[in-house]
Amino acid sequence: MLFFPLTHSLSKTQFTTPHHLLRANSARSAARFRHTKHRHKQVSVPLSPGSDYTLSFTLGSPPSPAISLYLDTGSDLVWLPCSPFECILCESKPPLSPPLNLSSSATAVPCKSSACSAAHSSLPSSDLCAIARCPLDSIETSDCNSFPCPPFYYAYGDGSLIARLYRDSLTLPNSLHIQNFTFGCAHKTLAEPVGVAGFGFGHLSLPAQLSAVSPQLGNRFSYCLISHSFDSDKVRRPSPLILGRYEEKEKQFGDEIVEFVYTDMLSNPKHPYFYSVGLEGISVGKKNIPAPANLKRVDRKGSGGMVVDSGTTFTMLPASLYNSVVAEFDHRVGRNYERATEIEGTTGLSPCYYYDKVAKVPVISLHFVGNGSSVVLPRRNYFYEFMDGGDGVGKKRNVGCLMLMNGGDEEELSGGPGATLGNYQQQGFEVVYDLEERKVGFARRKCSSLWDSLNNKLI
Repeated sequence: MLFFPLTHSLSKTQFTTPHHLLRANSARSAARFRHTKHRHKQVSVPLSPGSDYTLSFTLGSPPSPAISLYLDTGSDLVWLPCSPFECILCESKPPLSPPLNLSSSATAVPCKSSACSAAHSSLPSSDLCAIARCPLDSIETSDCNSFPCPPFYYAYGDGSLIARLYRDSLTLPNSLHIQNFTFGCAHKTLAEPVGVAGFGFGHLSLPAQLSAVSPQLGNRFSYCLISHSFDSDKVRRPSPLILGRYEEKEKQFGDEIVEFVYTDMLSNPKHPYFYSVGLEGISVGKKNIPAPANLKRVDRKGSGGMVVDSGTTFTMLPASLYNSVVAEFDHRVGRNYERATEIEGTTGLSPCYYYDKVAKVPVISLHFVGNGSSVVLPRRNYFYEFMDGGDGVGKKRNVGCLMLMNGGDEEELSGGPGATLGNYQQQGFEVVYDLEERKVGFARRKCSSLWDSLNNKLI
């Protein structure tokens, strides 16, 4: 088992008010979710800065300076900015690390390799070598090793990139070395100055390449995102990313009993790199609201299921389920507190309420497909509380907002995921991705204590 830190990229200077912070994250979550069904096998990268988790490593020999990339379980490729680097429309998006200078040990990936085909949406290697101008007789005799893989184009929510594939040695923070690691090297991007470490299914993802070297490490990973509620002091604490995590269903951990609940992954023929699971329903208090049928399975067109995603901030639900959840939540909360409709307009979240001291809200639970596969969300994971008027302009009032979002009706969502479980709702859980058994597990954890214990080698 290996572990290393994930760092939240939130910067306090990016957001002048809670309204601005929530609006940026809600807009970003919605844009990312609605783009999933239109993807050209692209990486799904952050659509605005300051709301995702990063990991760092070095490349090459001698090793490069540390490179920070966004962790993304919805992507199947590792790519990074390379020198010389130009990012169009990046004035408001600061880079996390300097562009990579390719080392002398880096080599271009040949056009005939399976990695080249994977980066080009499984285009046959003969076509790719023809694009690379390998002569016909060499294509027929599979003798195109000296011809590099052609550049590939990736597009996503508010940006795009063109990159080339290279291989070099990768070194993780714990000094684990992976030889011949394949990555995309981008010299020009649109609106994206930061690369991505893809952790989704796919031959070019980081876990897949790691499993080729060490199946025990690459076939199972987990992370435990520290509960932060956008507090800048809390987000500075590292969240552990663990490779090769093998955990019993229940384990005594100091005074903490850790119990995992698992649900099976669903295969998605159109979006094979997603970690999709089935959702049976959502409980608001004691009322169980069944999920529409399309959230329990994925059809042949790639429609349905819920994606467990590290790169989306807020959970997105189809309109029918979202409206039912909101109606029940408002029925229980709205009769006691004044609706804050102006706040809803400025934050993009709904419903919101004004309250005096402590707001009483019902417990929300997610019921995944499988016996006993229910997850009770901590209050702070779905109800964000802040002080309105703290900027000195208006009267100071306590406000709380439900942090689930409307993803659109089923017709709009056709051809893509029906819902997304965002990273904000995953805070305070260890989320395990078992790629061998094809299941996802959840366990309530004190993530900061887990990080300390891992460092002290207590588990």
